[in-house]
Amino acid sequence: MHDLSRIFKAYDVRGVVPSEFDEEVARATGAAFVRLLGADRIVTAHDMRESSVPLAAAFADGATSQGADVVAAGLGSTDLLYFAAGSLGLPGAMFTASHNPAKYNGMKLCRAGAAPIGQETGLADIRALIEAGIPEHAGPRGTVTTRDLRDDYARHLRSLVDLAGIRPLTVAVDAGNGMAGLTVPCVLGGLGLTIIPMYFELDGSFPNHEANPIEPENLRDLQAKVRATGADIGLAFDGDADRCFVVDERGEIVSPSVITALVAERELRREPGATIIHNVIVSRAVPELVAQSGGVPVRTRVGHSFIKAEMARTGAVFGGEHSGHFYFRDFWRADSGMLAALHVLAALGEQSGPLSELLGGYARYVASGEINSEVADVELAMSQVAKAYADRAIDVDHLDGLTVSLADGAWFNLRPSNTEPLLRLNVEARDDASMCRLRDDVLVSIRGGRENSA
Repeated sequence: MHDLSRIFKAYDVRGVVPSEFDEEVARATGAAFVRLLGADRIVTAHDMRESSVPLAAAFADGATSQGADVVAAGLGSTDLLYFAAGSLGLPGAMFTASHNPAKYNGMKLCRAGAAPIGQETGLADIRALIEAGIPEHAGPRGTVTTRDLRDDYARHLRSLVDLAGIRPLTVAVDAGNGMAGLTVPCVLGGLGLTIIPMYFELDGSFPNHEANPIEPENLRDLQAKVRATGADIGLAFDGDADRCFVVDERGEIVSPSVITALVAERELRREPGATIIHNVIVSRAVPELVAQSGGVPVRTRVGHSFIKAEMARTGAVFGGEHSGHFYFRDFWRADSGMLAALHVLAALGEQSGPLSELLGGYARYVASGEINSEVADVELAMSQVAKAYADRAIDVDHLDGLTVSLADGAWFNLRPSNTEPLLRLNVEARDDASMCRLRDDVLVSIRGGRENSA
């Protein structure tokens, strides 16, 4: 058995295939998953990576060895798996490494109703059970049945956002050879939209670019296509299609914070006074706009398990993250890039102006984007930065790393990586010059002129 400490991450299982993650690990995880939850029936789905089919089959073999029946949904996006877990009321397993390069694969696990499983909510227990040795099941084996859920998934998403009556739109979509190539036609087909497909061929080797739209270089093809075709909007999805990024009609990248504010405002029109969740590094414009719209903004840590837990605690209708993850109460508090895309298309199509004009009021500040610094001692570097700003800060908090707010409205957040000796810096200010000054000043405190960016 491989070293599970290398692949059991904070929120999922992920590693290089087969040197770190193989069918033996998948089979053991399937057995432990069923045994831990006491499940007699589960659902699985997988992405287009070459290793995903055998890994999903091995997981199902482990699950059935413990007496559980498996509903195999086959090819699907991660939010399709969440739909399955929610609508069928079953624990689920998605086989994907999301935006990681082709040599990786992994598993995202959830309880019935799409409730997340992370280190503190079952993943560590699954690992411990595997390492201790999983007892044999005395009863009969379970069975595996296949079920195509794509049409049900598409119908459910369309029921949540009404696109009937919107004006005709031309939409360029970069699927990155990932699962959006399968789900976009299912969901957006037949809605009167003109879709310009890019890289819809399912190919886990990612021959055109990495399926990671948070990196600007992976959006260049989409930007060029929007400009060349005169499309009204561009959409880009990551490998498992649970994240969505937007490009406006000028080919300019739209910040996920802006999309968070737009969708929040739409949800607050539907449910006045509702709670909206945002993490510590989205733009300050988000809580400002939520409050102005009569909603209740609630700030939480970065990461889907924290967002979903806070949504459950507060009854929040929606939550958004800087990384392009958007969470919906009516989608079992799970994240869906496709559902976020439907909201943006509806908002654009309900009025006559271009997307850049529609979104202009949501972009109030200038952000640095996430900047990684490799450091020898994370704690020491964090304390050095805190000390450097102790006399200048008007507010300091430690909800998630270190967040420092200054008198001129600028702020920054510095968080350690969960898996690497890195510090992640996000800076925001009222104008570009102020942002650049603060960014550079914080980087000097972090790196001391010696460390490298990553």
